[in-house]
Amino acid sequence: MTDITIWGANTPRTLRPIWMAEELGLEYKLHPIGSRTGETQTSEFATLNPKNKIPVFQAGDVLLTESLAICRYLRQAFPSPALPAPQGDAALAKEDEWCCYIFGELDETSLYVMRRHYDLNEIYGDAPLAIETCRDHLEQQFKILNVHLSDTETVLASGFGLADIMLISCLDWAAFYNCRMPRSVEQYRERIAKRPAYKKAMDVNYKAMMEILNGAA
Repeated sequence: MTDITIWGANTPRTLRPIWMAEELGLEYKLHPIGSRTGETQTSEFATLNPKNKIPVFQAGDVLLTESLAICRYLRQAFPSPALPAPQGDAALAKEDEWCCYIFGELDETSLYVMRRHYDLNEIYGDAPLAIETCRDHLEQQFKILNVHLSDTETVLASGFGLADIMLISCLDWAAFYNCRMPRSVEQYRERIAKRPAYKKAMDVNYKAMMEILNGAA
């Protein structure tokens, strides 16, 4: 098997490829660098990703730099019956629809804006109105998700997959910001959080950076 290397830890976006790798039962080497530690600004890292962002993934000649693309590639390149891809063009398109929605409406439009004005306010400045607007937008999306998840165990009826990895990473992020979630959404989150690969990925993604910050790694 091609050696797999992942750069990045301690963010919801870095959780995604780590979690996918764990679901597929893959071995990988993790460089748990952080997004604001200066490590992404080095010339060495810039050769991997000129955008100076994490996560970054490499396997042989394949180099990828976006969490959704990395997860999709892992599933395609290293197929496993433990995490089958949707079958057929329509099913794959439906998965794309959900992943685009999650990334666009929850991650980029809401949660990352909140991150800028919460965690990174010394860089981007305080913007309480922007944060409140993002919270309102999230609540509207949670209403949509609440209806959808009221009669399904996973995002797609075919079972757990890429869309769930995307969604849970965002729901955990929202929980970190104390965002209220409707009953069906919270139950869904609790249900998926019982998966062994999720627990392992959470430990790897966040513990690795904590060890570095505490000088234990």
